[in-house]
Amino acid sequence: MTNVREIISEWFYLYSNDVYNFLVYYTGTTDVEDLVQEVFIKAGRGLNSYKNLAPPKTWLFTIARNTAIDEARKIETKTSKKSAPLYERLLKQQTTANPEHILLKKEEQRELYLSISKLKKKFREVLILRGIQGLSVRETAQILNWRETEVRTNYHRALKALRLHLSQEDRK
Repeated sequence: MTNVREIISEWFYLYSNDVYNFLVYYTGTTDVEDLVQEVFIKAGRGLNSYKNLAPPKTWLFTIARNTAIDEARKIETKTSKKSAPLYERLLKQQTTANPEHILLKKEEQRELYLSISKLKKKFREVLILRGIQGLSVRETAQILNWRETEVRTNYHRALKALRLHLSQEDRK
Protein backbone atom coordinates (compact mmCIF):
# COMPACT_ATOMS: atom_id res chain seq x y z
CA MET A 1 0.00 0.00 0.00
CA THR A 2 2.80 2.42 0.89
CA ASN A 3 4.51 1.61 -2.39
CA VAL A 4 1.33 2.46 -4.32
CA ARG A 5 0.98 5.77 -2.47
CA GLU A 6 4.60 6.66 -3.17
CA ILE A 7 4.29 5.85 -6.86
CA ILE A 8 1.02 7.75 -7.26
CA SER A 9 2.40 10.70 -5.26
CA GLU A 10 5.44 10.82 -7.51
CA TRP A 11 3.30 10.59 -10.64
CA PHE A 12 1.00 13.30 -9.29
CA TYR A 13 4.00 15.55 -8.74
CA LEU A 14 5.39 14.81 -12.20
CA TYR A 15 2.24 14.65 -14.32
CA SER A 16 -0.68 16.39 -12.60
CA ASN A 17 -0.19 19.61 -14.59
CA ASP A 18 -0.09 17.66 -17.85
CA VAL A 19 -3.23 15.73 -16.91
CA TYR A 20 -4.91 18.99 -15.89
CA ASN A 21 -4.03 20.66 -19.19
CA PHE A 22 -5.17 17.63 -21.15
CA LEU A 23 -8.54 17.64 -19.38
CA VAL A 24 -8.94 21.40 -19.87
CA TYR A 25 -8.55 20.99 -23.60
CA TYR A 26 -10.53 17.77 -23.75
CA THR A 27 -13.52 19.11 -21.82
CA GLY A 28 -13.26 22.77 -22.81
CA THR A 29 -13.46 23.99 -19.22
CA THR A 30 -10.92 24.91 -16.56
CA ASP A 31 -13.03 23.34 -13.82
CA VAL A 32 -11.37 19.92 -13.97
CA GLU A 33 -9.68 19.61 -10.58
CA ASP A 34 -12.11 16.88 -9.48
CA LEU A 35 -11.44 14.95 -12.67
CA VAL A 36 -7.67 15.21 -12.10
CA GLN A 37 -8.12 13.78 -8.61
CA GLU A 38 -10.30 11.02 -9.98
CA VAL A 39 -7.64 10.12 -12.56
CA PHE A 40 -5.00 9.62 -9.89
CA ILE A 41 -7.40 7.72 -7.63
CA LYS A 42 -8.20 5.38 -10.51
CA ALA A 43 -4.49 5.05 -11.27
CA GLY A 44 -3.86 4.04 -7.66
CA ARG A 45 -6.63 1.48 -7.74
CA GLY A 46 -5.49 0.07 -11.05
CA LEU A 47 -1.75 0.25 -10.53
CA ASN A 48 -1.48 -3.53 -10.49
CA SER A 49 -2.81 -3.58 -14.07
CA TYR A 50 -0.13 -1.12 -15.26
CA LYS A 51 2.33 -3.24 -17.21
CA ASN A 52 5.03 -0.69 -18.10
CA LEU A 53 4.24 -1.13 -21.81
CA ALA A 54 3.93 2.64 -22.12
CA PRO A 55 5.27 5.54 -20.07
CA PRO A 56 3.19 6.40 -16.98
CA LYS A 57 2.11 9.69 -18.57
CA THR A 58 0.59 7.81 -21.51
CA TRP A 59 -1.28 5.49 -19.16
CA LEU A 60 -2.53 8.45 -17.11
CA PHE A 61 -3.77 10.22 -20.26
CA THR A 62 -5.68 7.07 -21.18
CA ILE A 63 -7.31 7.11 -17.75
CA ALA A 64 -7.97 10.87 -18.07
CA ARG A 65 -9.61 10.42 -21.46
CA ASN A 66 -11.83 7.62 -20.18
CA THR A 67 -12.68 9.62 -17.05
CA ALA A 68 -13.68 12.63 -19.16
CA ILE A 69 -15.83 10.42 -21.38
CA ASP A 70 -17.51 8.93 -18.29
CA GLU A 71 -18.14 12.42 -16.92
CA ALA A 72 -19.62 13.54 -20.23
CA ARG A 73 -21.96 10.55 -20.14
CA LYS A 74 -23.05 11.43 -16.60
CA ILE A 75 -23.73 15.03 -17.58
CA GLU A 76 -25.50 13.92 -20.74
CA THR A 77 -27.70 11.59 -18.74
CA LYS A 78 -28.50 14.20 -16.09
CA THR A 79 -29.23 17.04 -18.47
CA SER A 80 -30.40 14.97 -21.43
CA LYS A 81 -29.51 17.91 -23.64
CA LYS A 82 -28.23 16.49 -26.86
CA SER A 83 -28.20 19.74 -28.81
CA ALA A 84 -25.05 21.41 -27.48
CA PRO A 85 -21.71 19.60 -27.12
CA LEU A 86 -20.37 19.07 -23.62
CA TYR A 87 -17.63 21.64 -24.18
CA GLU A 88 -20.13 24.39 -25.02
CA ARG A 89 -22.30 23.61 -22.00
CA LEU A 90 -19.30 23.63 -19.69
CA LEU A 91 -18.00 26.87 -21.18
CA LYS A 92 -21.37 28.54 -20.56
CA GLN A 93 -21.20 27.46 -16.92
CA GLN A 94 -17.95 29.34 -16.38
CA THR A 95 -18.33 32.75 -14.86
CA THR A 96 -16.67 35.78 -16.37
CA ALA A 97 -18.01 38.34 -13.90
CA ASN A 98 -14.82 40.39 -13.67
CA PRO A 99 -14.27 42.37 -16.89
CA GLU A 100 -10.55 42.65 -16.14
CA HIS A 101 -10.24 38.94 -16.80
CA ILE A 102 -11.77 39.16 -20.25
CA LEU A 103 -8.72 39.63 -22.42
CA LEU A 104 -8.06 39.04 -26.06
CA LYS A 105 -6.09 35.93 -25.19
CA LYS A 106 -9.07 34.47 -23.34
CA GLU A 107 -11.32 35.14 -26.32
CA GLU A 108 -8.86 33.50 -28.68
CA GLN A 109 -8.59 30.53 -26.35
CA ARG A 110 -12.38 30.26 -26.18
CA GLU A 111 -12.61 30.39 -29.97
CA LEU A 112 -10.00 27.65 -30.17
CA TYR A 113 -11.90 25.51 -27.63
CA LEU A 114 -15.12 26.00 -29.56
CA SER A 115 -13.46 25.24 -32.86
CA ILE A 116 -11.90 22.09 -31.45
CA SER A 117 -15.23 21.07 -29.90
CA LYS A 118 -16.92 21.27 -33.29
CA LEU A 119 -14.48 18.81 -34.85
CA LYS A 120 -15.24 15.11 -35.12
CA LYS A 121 -14.46 13.25 -31.89
CA LYS A 122 -11.50 11.39 -33.38
CA PHE A 123 -10.06 14.69 -34.68
CA ARG A 124 -10.50 16.34 -31.26
CA GLU A 125 -8.75 13.49 -29.49
CA VAL A 126 -5.76 13.27 -31.79
CA LEU A 127 -5.41 17.07 -31.93
CA ILE A 128 -5.40 17.39 -28.16
CA LEU A 129 -2.94 14.55 -27.62
CA ARG A 130 -0.53 15.30 -30.47
CA GLY A 131 -0.90 19.03 -30.99
CA ILE A 132 -1.60 20.35 -27.54
CA GLN A 133 -0.07 17.77 -25.21
CA GLY A 134 2.83 17.07 -27.56
CA LEU A 135 2.69 13.30 -27.27
CA SER A 136 4.49 11.15 -29.80
CA VAL A 137 2.69 9.26 -32.53
CA ARG A 138 3.33 6.01 -30.66
CA GLU A 139 2.00 7.33 -27.33
CA THR A 140 -1.08 8.78 -29.02
CA ALA A 141 -1.70 5.48 -30.79
CA GLN A 142 -1.50 3.61 -27.47
CA ILE A 143 -3.94 5.96 -25.75
CA LEU A 144 -6.47 5.90 -28.58
CA ASN A 145 -5.89 2.24 -29.42
CA TRP A 146 -5.13 3.15 -33.05
CA ARG A 147 -2.37 2.22 -35.47
CA GLU A 148 0.38 4.83 -35.84
CA THR A 149 -0.62 5.48 -39.45
CA GLU A 150 -4.16 6.30 -38.25
CA VAL A 151 -2.71 8.84 -35.82
CA ARG A 152 -0.66 10.55 -38.53
CA THR A 153 -3.54 10.62 -41.01
CA ASN A 154 -6.15 11.82 -38.54
CA TYR A 155 -3.81 14.42 -37.05
CA HIS A 156 -3.18 15.88 -40.50
CA ARG A 157 -6.92 15.89 -41.25
CA ALA A 158 -7.72 17.40 -37.86
CA LEU A 159 -5.28 20.26 -38.42
CA LYS A 160 -6.74 20.89 -41.85
CA ALA A 161 -10.30 20.89 -40.47
CA LEU A 162 -9.30 23.18 -37.58
CA ARG A 163 -7.60 25.66 -39.93
CA LEU A 164 -10.68 25.67 -42.14
CA HIS A 165 -13.02 26.25 -39.21
CA LEU A 166 -10.85 29.04 -37.75
CA SER A 167 -10.59 30.78 -41.12
CA GLN A 168 -14.39 30.64 -41.46
CA GLU A 169 -14.74 32.17 -37.99
CA ASP A 170 -12.34 34.98 -38.96
CA ARG A 171 -14.56 35.86 -41.92
CA LYS A 172 -17.62 36.31 -39.70
